[in-house]
Amino acid sequence: MAKKSVASLQKGGGKEFTKVVLTAKSAKTGAYTFKEIMVHNDKVKEVVAEMGK
Repeated sequence: MAKKSVASLQKGGGKEFTKVVLTAKSAKTGAYTFKEIMVHNDKVKEVVAEMGK
């Protein structure tokens, strides 16, 4: 399934986007949570800095 989604992103404007995965540890339970977002290549640093706060 992943191969199909990756292949479809490489056609057209898909190469202009990056998948960003951010992790956070819950203070209550100690469990890790993950947040995945697709971001335009020009905005990656801004989004990571904003989400890291």
